[in-house]
Amino acid sequence: MATATKKTKKGEATERSTGNGRRFRGTVVSAKMQDTATVAVERYVQHPKYKKFIRRTKKYLVHNPGNTVKEGEMVTIKEVKPISKRKHFAIAENNG
Repeated sequence: MATATKKTKKGEATERSTGNGRRFRGTVVSAKMQDTATVAVERYVQHPKYKKFIRRTKKYLVHNPGNTVKEGEMVTIKEVKPISKRKHFAIAENNG
């Protein structure tokens, strides 16, 4: 991740992150909570011994301001600073 220095009023240099964070594409599986949606992200991984490709799914709690997405829609999510204990992603764009 890229870092940059920033001067404060007193002249000290502070480190801050300028990276964009992780971005995933997934399907909304639940949008019943207020300002929160559950997004299932699927990825293909190769089994280390048998070399067969396996589908792995992980669910993320995503910030959904205004409850804009519905179940079954494809969305892109991006990593943001923690919003709550389990919610550290936000919806970047709605892909339909």
